[in-house]
Amino acid sequence: MIFKVYYQYPAKEVPVRERTNTIYVEAESDREVRIKLKDKNYNIEHIERVTGNYLDYEKNNENFKVLEI
Repeated sequence: MIFKVYYQYPAKEVPVRERTNTIYVEAESDREVRIKLKDKNYNIEHIERVTGNYLDYEKNNENFKVLEI
């Protein structure tokens, strides 16, 4: 499954909505996503599973790239 992760970097700064970034991660669950990103300095805001038409739409986005971890 592909998950879309909304995060801010670095984790120790105060979150500001305008600085939210997204990455795509392939994993079996949102817990596995968190484990894979544990070593990154990310403040994870939200993890969302991307499937079906939503995945097709995201694949058309020029920034779509699944993170290889």
